[in-house]
Amino acid sequence: MDWQRNLLISAIVLVLALLFIRWNEFEAERKPVQESFVKQDVVIPEISANVSAPTGEQPEGSDDFAIPSLAATATSPAPKPEQDSRLITIRSDVLEVTIDTYGGDIVRTALLEYPETLKPGSDPFVILNRTENHTYIAQSGLIGPNGTDNKAERPLFQVQGNHFTLDSGEDELVVPLVYRQGDVTITKQFILRRGDYLMGVDYAIDNRSSSSWQGHLFGQIQRDTWQPPTGDGFGMQPYLGAAVTTAEKNYKKVTFSDLQDQPFTVSKTGGWVSMVQHYFISAWVPAQDQENSFTLRKLGSRDLYTLGFTSPQLTVPAGETGAIKAGFYVGPKDQPRLEAIAPYLDLTVDYGWLWWIAKPIFFVMTFIHGLVGNWGWTIILLTVCIKLLFFKLSATSYRSMAKMRKLQPEMARLKELYGDDRQKLSQEMMGFYKKEKVNPMGGCLPILIQMPVFIALYWVLFESVELRHAPWILWINDLSVKDPYYVLPVLNGISMYITTLLQPEPPDPTQAKVMKIMPVAFSFMFAFFPAGLVLYWTVNSVLSILQQWYITRRIEAGKG
Repeated sequence: MDWQRNLLISAIVLVLALLFIRWNEFEAERKPVQESFVKQDVVIPEISANVSAPTGEQPEGSDDFAIPSLAATATSPAPKPEQDSRLITIRSDVLEVTIDTYGGDIVRTALLEYPETLKPGSDPFVILNRTENHTYIAQSGLIGPNGTDNKAERPLFQVQGNHFTLDSGEDELVVPLVYRQGDVTITKQFILRRGDYLMGVDYAIDNRSSSSWQGHLFGQIQRDTWQPPTGDGFGMQPYLGAAVTTAEKNYKKVTFSDLQDQPFTVSKTGGWVSMVQHYFISAWVPAQDQENSFTLRKLGSRDLYTLGFTSPQLTVPAGETGAIKAGFYVGPKDQPRLEAIAPYLDLTVDYGWLWWIAKPIFFVMTFIHGLVGNWGWTIILLTVCIKLLFFKLSATSYRSMAKMRKLQPEMARLKELYGDDRQKLSQEMMGFYKKEKVNPMGGCLPILIQMPVFIALYWVLFESVELRHAPWILWINDLSVKDPYYVLPVLNGISMYITTLLQPEPPDPTQAKVMKIMPVAFSFMFAFFPAGLVLYWTVNSVLSILQQWYITRRIEAGKG
């Protein structure tokens, strides 16, 4: 009997689903823990002659240097630092920064409000770190005629203490590092502000010598190509690499493979240079009122790349003081904040060529979230809003499908009569469509018009750091990773199956079989998609079913 067959099929599907879930859990248990910067200690390289300390550059004569070079640098010999006293820690309410006083480089940053995992007591997410196996640091210094940084030597700064914390009630933490270059005192200040991931890196030059002091400020990010874990995406790989703004292009990606072929250089008033990864970025932002030079390149034969800027020359006359500064952002892709820091820096939240649709969608999302306070409900309400926006367009599509479905018996009769004569069948079908005033493609065009909006929304959900570790309800405690029990993918598959029942069956048997297989195929594919994306598709499918069911009933009742 049919009910027995259906019951047996349902039981088999249920058993297969349970086996799949158990297999996935088994694989997750056996999977080795992915390498993370969090638990790895900061490496303190040995300092030796003709070696650029922070990254162990090659001797003079090699093209493997991390420090940019402009002209001969006049520096006072720096004493060799003690290995155990070189690192200092600066901590605000959102950032913990580790600085190597040899060069004053940022060698580790932890985002205190972004845990690495959802497990209780998880360590903060670490972006920059200088470890035994990987390098991702931010360097800055002074080069040029009287600069302190060159290929053979970096300055060893003096600092009063090893740990600095932004106290309660304070909005700004300033940590000065001092270096004496003969009669010139150079103070490098790191400035952290409450609730902000942009730190100030300021240089103050007090020239008590008898001649003028000249130098350029440089800032650069140095990184290897290690790919951090990106969570679920089923083949979707977020961009990992450099980005810069130019006069010709507001947001230009420069991949690691691009830099293997040749360096990239550009000059621009203001500007910025950034290292982009999923959800987070680091970026140097020099003074926006001056012409800065940007250089991105690969360091020799090693898996190491630098991207940075050099500012115009600063001249401090004898007996006077001067200052030069830049900003370094390291944190989440917070669009409003990035937009406020520098023009086009917010484009590092990469929505692709549909950004002009995605940005308004994100604006609506943030508005809705401000009302409901939950990103899961935000996705649902946003989907409802988009569905209402295209309600009439969708209705046209569903009305065409409903008419085609109503005419199925007559179409089947024509197929039975002229099935052996394809040309005759085609002529009869076209005449039948014309007589009934039905366009067989009428159901496709409105859907195609909506696709750019759906794709843009897809990328908004995938790129938005706001959804990282964002819970919804019950078992969904992170919308940025897959549903652990595959409930949403199954519900989506059911909704897709119901949708196929409401649509006219394709005249071609092969197409009809494909339509029946699609819900299963999509359920399997969506099983690996982030839950937030599957939630959107599921809600959209359910709303489409309701609208299509209503229109189909009206057409079949002769009211359409």
